[in-house]
Amino acid sequence: MERPAWAPRSIDISVPSVSRIYDYYLGGSHNFEVDREAARKAMEFLPGLPKIMQANRAFMRRAVRFAAGEGITQFLDIGSGIPTFGNVHEVAQKASPGARVMYVDHDPVAVAHSQAVLADNATADVVAADLRKPQEILSSPEVRELIDLNQPVALLLVAILHFVEDADDPYGAVARLREALAPGSLLILTHASYEGLPLPPERAEGAVDVYKDIRNPLIMRSRDEIARFFEGYDMVEPGLVPMPDWRPDTAPEDEDPYSFSGFAGVGRAA
Repeated sequence: MERPAWAPRSIDISVPSVSRIYDYYLGGSHNFEVDREAARKAMEFLPGLPKIMQANRAFMRRAVRFAAGEGITQFLDIGSGIPTFGNVHEVAQKASPGARVMYVDHDPVAVAHSQAVLADNATADVVAADLRKPQEILSSPEVRELIDLNQPVALLLVAILHFVEDADDPYGAVARLREALAPGSLLILTHASYEGLPLPPERAEGAVDVYKDIRNPLIMRSRDEIARFFEGYDMVEPGLVPMPDWRPDTAPEDEDPYSFSGFAGVGRAA
């Protein structure tokens, strides 16, 4: 397999990557055949996966515009993935020129491509770090230089927590991040769930097994379990809802049924 110029020498291009699979679902070009093969296997069980990812991105953009409208000019996007059109820095800086955006990801391809995209952007940067080690994120020189934690921040945990197993204490990681944020900060979050899927959970389990096979378990949590991540936050209306139902730009009834899989919400730190 030929290694493209954008792929860091350090990565094993024979092993699928969650962020590159996500890039494939969104129609991106930074993925390998091994990623596309895993994605196609998952889509045999959940054919609407691209629609779910598109709804996820659409929610993220609406939530970033909402945050900018609330006067927030700092964005910390953990598990940011490979940049695609309309990424956080583009939306935030269009809504609020000069907004500062810090991307965080542990995938070398996501980090390398983000560095290339952001090379000429003085108020956006990326750091290689892992959500499971929140203190390393908060104390990293890159974050400390760009983000003032004494001022409100929009913390994005979009389509990332369902890749953190309970054994790795995702609730503790989110709580540690919350404790570091100033009052008025926002938590912007999406999470996969069996609830809302337009097919039986037993069939969706086939897609979950694909992620398990590539050693990136997909943890499908209930709405109540997802709501626990917002402890310490006041929910912004309309609360924790299917992605198309959160402050939609278009009529939700026009959305694909798969778009309503999983949940999205925004909380404000007291």
